[in-house]
Amino acid sequence: MKSFKLKLIIVLSIVLVTFFIGISMYTSYTKIEDTVEEAIANQNLEAAKSIAKAIDLETYERFLKERNRDEDYWTIRHYLNDAREKLGVLYVYTMEIDNPTTSKVLIVGYPENKDNPNDFLIGEACTVPEAQVKLAYEEGKQFVTEILEDTKYGHHYITVGTPIMNGEGEIISYLSIDISTDTLDGIKETVINSNIVLLVLSGLFVIIVIISFFLLQKWYQKEVGTTEYTYQKEIKTLIASVSSLRHDYINHIQVLHGFLHLGEVDQATKYVDSLSKDIQAIESIKLNLDHPGLAILLQTKKLTCQNQQIDIQITVDDNPFDNIKTIDLINILSNIIDNAIEATMELPEEQRNITVSCKADELYYTFSITNAGRKLPDINQIFKQGYSTKKVEKGRVRGQGLFIVKETINKYNGTITLDTINEKETIAIVKIPTK
Repeated sequence: MKSFKLKLIIVLSIVLVTFFIGISMYTSYTKIEDTVEEAIANQNLEAAKSIAKAIDLETYERFLKERNRDEDYWTIRHYLNDAREKLGVLYVYTMEIDNPTTSKVLIVGYPENKDNPNDFLIGEACTVPEAQVKLAYEEGKQFVTEILEDTKYGHHYITVGTPIMNGEGEIISYLSIDISTDTLDGIKETVINSNIVLLVLSGLFVIIVIISFFLLQKWYQKEVGTTEYTYQKEIKTLIASVSSLRHDYINHIQVLHGFLHLGEVDQATKYVDSLSKDIQAIESIKLNLDHPGLAILLQTKKLTCQNQQIDIQITVDDNPFDNIKTIDLINILSNIIDNAIEATMELPEEQRNITVSCKADELYYTFSITNAGRKLPDINQIFKQGYSTKKVEKGRVRGQGLFIVKETINKYNGTITLDTINEKETIAIVKIPTK
């Protein structure tokens, strides 16, 4: 089941990465396309303005009165054709907009066709959409169309248009330019090819961000998971100890109540005296240490030992132990002391004893934990993951504690040794460099 979930996560991750890369590259591609179209349209609008301003108004206005293919017509047509060739566009022409729905072509800048002297008829309907025609007719503004199709001449293009004004500032016509989609596509291809590296880098950036996210999440889960596990274990131990004390407290109250109810005041007094010794023992659990995390851990373990009738002696040097992370220090000592408690619990009450020593000098932190108990069966195997000297219990993973301890100590270039003394005691010594 776990393997299936892992495979599912990997597949979903690959799909997400592919999806985001595709979205990123598609967005970049369409943005380049739109930018190119907009840039070309604006460039040709500026060109249209220049052509409209430079047109021979006197000649053009004479043409508008007669609207014949006379000398004035050909003068303007040659001028527009020259502009067309210089711009490299499909058509440059003038048109008439005298209503809000349709427009008419007047003079198209194109070379004379000897085989068809009546090409590009004056007053022929134009393909400019109604929306742009209405804008020009009602507001007298310049316009840009979407891609249009001319079924008669077989062209696909966009059209830009700008007003032609007379000397009094009145709009007398419009100057339009048709830009072929072939020209647009060629420019787009050139721009996209020049930006292909940018598109690839954009895709790689998305991959790096996603991979970084998963690595960061994995690291975070590992760190938080280890920390949470350690603290949960200590909290459970503390809760169990407090619950035991509460249970004992209830029993003591019931005994005292029984003595007093029977009028056995002397017996009640003696019982209270015996309880004061336990209270003093509880008071002795308090440790005044410079390291809060270490103090809490050792107090918790001392309370646990007291509840299990284990004699524990703790000595700690006056040192903050601040060259090792609190979570790592707790991880090391918690696992070793827990193992010592479990081993000691196998003995009769009078033989149960543990000593914990935390020392510091200029070179090393030295932590030693000694416990009464049986000889370790195989010291060479004990640090391997999954190896355990304890009985297998259903639903409980064994053989992780000392493996984790070893891994944690290795982070600080430290060492751990386990040894059996006189077949009756086990001592664990951890040495971690202070620098």
